[in-house]
Amino acid sequence: MDMIEFKEIRERVILVGVQQMTGDDTEESVRELGELADTAGAEVAGTVIQRRENIHPGTYIGKGKIEEVRQLLWETDATGIICDDELSPAQLNNLQYELDCKVMDRTLLILDIFARHATSREGKIQVELAQLRYRAARLTGLGNSLSRLGGGIGTRGPGEKKLEMDRRLIRTRISHLKRELEEVIRHRELIRTQRKKTEQKIVALVGYTSVGKSAIFRTLTGADVLEDAKLFATLDTTTRGIKLSGSQEILLTDTVGFIRKLPHHLVEAFKSTLEEVCCADILIHVVDSSSSQMEAQMHVVYETLRELGADKKPVITVFNKQDLLETPQNFRDFRAERCIYGSAHTGQGMEALKDAIGDILRAQKIYIERLYPYEKAGLIQIIRKKGELLEEKYQEDGIFVRAYVPESVYMSV
Repeated sequence: MDMIEFKEIRERVILVGVQQMTGDDTEESVRELGELADTAGAEVAGTVIQRRENIHPGTYIGKGKIEEVRQLLWETDATGIICDDELSPAQLNNLQYELDCKVMDRTLLILDIFARHATSREGKIQVELAQLRYRAARLTGLGNSLSRLGGGIGTRGPGEKKLEMDRRLIRTRISHLKRELEEVIRHRELIRTQRKKTEQKIVALVGYTSVGKSAIFRTLTGADVLEDAKLFATLDTTTRGIKLSGSQEILLTDTVGFIRKLPHHLVEAFKSTLEEVCCADILIHVVDSSSSQMEAQMHVVYETLRELGADKKPVITVFNKQDLLETPQNFRDFRAERCIYGSAHTGQGMEALKDAIGDILRAQKIYIERLYPYEKAGLIQIIRKKGELLEEKYQEDGIFVRAYVPESVYMSV
């Protein structure tokens, strides 16, 4: 008897965007939308971009383009469309009525990818919360669309059964999830409080999605974390300790990547995860130096940091993927304290990065040279634990110490 092989059928979709001014980044944004669709498991069957002064308030695109999209759906045998902006409930329902197909937007697509990649309890709660809030406003339209086509993008996480709930049941579920999330956040706050007591320094990796943050994290820490070229391969934050030159030790955190057109309410939904960025002492801004959109991506990162209230922190910019350039380039980031040029793949620049972190942390400390009598040897343990002990020399009259210590330790030792 022959074995029957089951294969997941990939959805075929048409990408739809609106260019509101000449020279904007709509084409690049739609190309990125295609990468998001691929990450979500869909196949792009075609692309339609309309140039118009404003997005149509009722149908996102004009009547002529709707007809063009309808024709393309028929020619390519596509099952739905994905719009490059967040659709209002009216736009979603009207497009669904006009095209008689599954209609999705950028937000729903990102949430679907988040649902695939969330592994921690906190990540799963945040994804479900964001999905329920999104669906509550669009319950009728999404219900018709997804029940007709049965599964696929936009149905992961809470699942289709949530679409059959009325708004009262969704509100009840949201309240329950919020209580669960508060418990997780309280636990995270306890950990942060403990870190503050021990004065452990935290360094967070930030950057556009798919620029190599996880690869750098793995190179520096040796941690077994997922490295994937797909967008949003990392959703849950991961933290590991690493030792710098001398005796300095820090905690390094890998965070979710940023992306253009990330709706404000999604930033709010994942704020407890992104708070790791706000609590960090130094940010390592990872940049894909081989990307033609490098400057635009850097702008998105700094705008998101500003939105999070983390734009005043010291930044080290790592121009990653230099090995992919024909000629290595010394790019500049005038908002950064230091710029490092290298590649996580080859290891180039990783030691220079660790040195740069150590230099910035050292600049925040006070240099001391002191001779401690042997009866006060216990103070040296405090220096070793909370500062950076450079030299410890045992002499007849006591212990000579050279070190960098935090201001809070300076007065006590």
